[in-house]
Amino acid sequence: MNYISEETFSAISVYLIPKPELQHKLMTVNMCEMKVIGFPVGIDSDQYDRNRLMFNLCFVCDAKMRTIQYESIVRKLAQYLMTLEQETNFILDEDKKRQLPEIMAKILHDLNIKRSCSIPINDSTTIYLKLTPVHDDPAPVSDHDVPILRESRPACAPAQWDLATQQILPYIDGFRHVAKIAVEADVEVSLVKECIRNLMYYGIVQLIPLFLYSAVYTVTPDIVNLANDPSLQMECISYVARQGRPKPTFRSVFEMYCSFHQRSSVREICSRINPQALGIDERKLVQFGVMKNLLRRLQKFPIDLKYPSSKAKGISRYCDGTHSLDEICSKTGLSYKELEDILDKDPNICVCWK
Repeated sequence: MNYISEETFSAISVYLIPKPELQHKLMTVNMCEMKVIGFPVGIDSDQYDRNRLMFNLCFVCDAKMRTIQYESIVRKLAQYLMTLEQETNFILDEDKKRQLPEIMAKILHDLNIKRSCSIPINDSTTIYLKLTPVHDDPAPVSDHDVPILRESRPACAPAQWDLATQQILPYIDGFRHVAKIAVEADVEVSLVKECIRNLMYYGIVQLIPLFLYSAVYTVTPDIVNLANDPSLQMECISYVARQGRPKPTFRSVFEMYCSFHQRSSVREICSRINPQALGIDERKLVQFGVMKNLLRRLQKFPIDLKYPSSKAKGISRYCDGTHSLDEICSKTGLSYKELEDILDKDPNICVCWK
């Protein structure tokens, strides 16, 4: 099947077989309602006409398709062909080159159907290709966000990460926010955010709200999962147990979760239930609840009834209903209590919970 007409090929050929400066680089051409991904290769040798062989094995996709998952495949195929040519004259030799249409047809079929392929070329070479899943880019990370490891022992060893990520990993404990991690790890905050986004992309960490005893949480409909899932119950009990104390009963853990509602802060719930006497670490209980979507943090958003302008200064510039108290504390360096005292004294400011 001809995937590109002769006219279209003529129009884009300058990009498919480019000048040497653009060779050995991944290139994507969007044109004529299609997206062409290639990795043009040039090999210098006196055995070729004009002392140079140029080729480019391309993938043709729909113009609107997300193609990042194919980029590593195209690059790897180019490297396979380059090695085969240098070792066996796979492209120069006409008999060997006749295998290419069959190889390309099998790659096309297997990647579309099975998302992987294994193609023997000769006694010493087999082409192995596999499409990896593509995830959406994580949302931007804010100074007040709190990263937490999704598992106590990540699948990837710390040594496999870049130096900046290795430097911040010891400070990711589910309680330190991004700005604090940057200070304690002595890493620029913008770099910390990018490292955390990268860890989020690979499912190593997730973001949770900052833990505060003055914070208010409410249970979600997913609390029923905890009541019905024995394995989740065991995981929860192990996670929330205080160190050096007997594990709490599931009944006491579940009752504490059910105590969370929009009219009580964590401090008020702890004063009624006394989790320490039950062997429950209330900070870990909240942490686990948020991670498993059993609890949802209710945030305060101050609103200045005078409709603050863009020229407003101090705290007022954040009082437009879009900045939570967590965010304002992180940006101003104020404690939660100091900020609440300031807001309480201003009769023009009201607070929206959401």
